[in-house]
Amino acid sequence: MTASSAQPSQGQASPRSAGSTVNDALTPKRRRPLSEYAAFARRILRAYSRRIATGDVESLTYLIGLADDINDAIQQAVNGLRSTGYSWTEIGTRLGVTRQAAQQRWGR
Repeated sequence: MTASSAQPSQGQASPRSAGSTVNDALTPKRRRPLSEYAAFARRILRAYSRRIATGDVESLTYLIGLADDINDAIQQAVNGLRSTGYSWTEIGTRLGVTRQAAQQRWGR
């Protein structure tokens, strides 16, 4: 087949060049609850710690790096909540600490 024969001639319908090829019936567009993401992350971290516990000592430093990433993510989440109007009392309650403790630890 030559390059010129691959192009549709006038009067022929051109193949769909844009758009999604995802079968909508098989992939519903629903939002997953955030708790599902947290549970998934928890399972991954537990599996990773079990792998390290079997003798993968070199990966222990990577696990510590993940702890730093989690702390950064908490800081970003708190900053976002504060910028959208949540009080330190509401944030502290969710984190299991007092308003003052939350403000001291995550305040800017």
